[in-house]
Amino acid sequence: METLRPVRRTLLRDTAYEAIRDAIVRGDIPPGAPVRDAELAERLGLSRAPVRDALSRLSGEGLVESKPQSYTRVTRLVPRDVRDAAAVVRAMQELAARTAVPRLTDADVTAMREANELFRDATRRSDVADALRADDRLHDVLVAACGNRAVAATVERYTPLIRRLEWRQFGTASAAHGSAELHDRLIEACAGRDAEAASRVTAEIWRALEELADEPPDERLDAAARGRSVEAAHGQPR
Repeated sequence: METLRPVRRTLLRDTAYEAIRDAIVRGDIPPGAPVRDAELAERLGLSRAPVRDALSRLSGEGLVESKPQSYTRVTRLVPRDVRDAAAVVRAMQELAARTAVPRLTDADVTAMREANELFRDATRRSDVADALRADDRLHDVLVAACGNRAVAATVERYTPLIRRLEWRQFGTASAAHGSAELHDRLIEACAGRDAEAASRVTAEIWRALEELADEPPDERLDAAARGRSVEAAHGQPR
């Protein structure tokens, strides 16, 4: 008995949060759609309590909005809100790159290269889910290496709001190819331990998402259609 140790449990509210968040990001639950805790709980096979907790967290992240005694629904894509979130994430990612590069190990750089190869492979297959996972894996190396918990928390807090645009962006071959090339430049800067260059390339990568939020509505709708067509054939992000 003395050798037994507590078994780590995944909190049900975290499971509910990730499932609902990913459904919103993919567009399975589209902007403006109502969300009901009882219905979601039934579909997820959970009680209503963790679903309510998840919806509260998603509301704080700007993916869900509620009016007491009236409705709870998925927020619509508001370009200004997405652009603001992307600007915050860009600033944090720049800081992460600048701080992390002097601390990077050769293994860290190798991990970034491997992530970018996975990213390229996913984009060739038009697998948006795998592309986003690989993109996260690459940038998370720098966020982890910088050792700043405030940076990590801020990135986690604001990234979900822009994921719907990321999903659409990686649904196009040209945009995905451009991202892979920028990743190459970032990795080379990291390999050369050039913190300022890494920070500049990081800013360029994330600024593209700010610009994406400024696309005309018809272009965003076309992108949404592309994203849904890819989603229908593949899995989910993260």
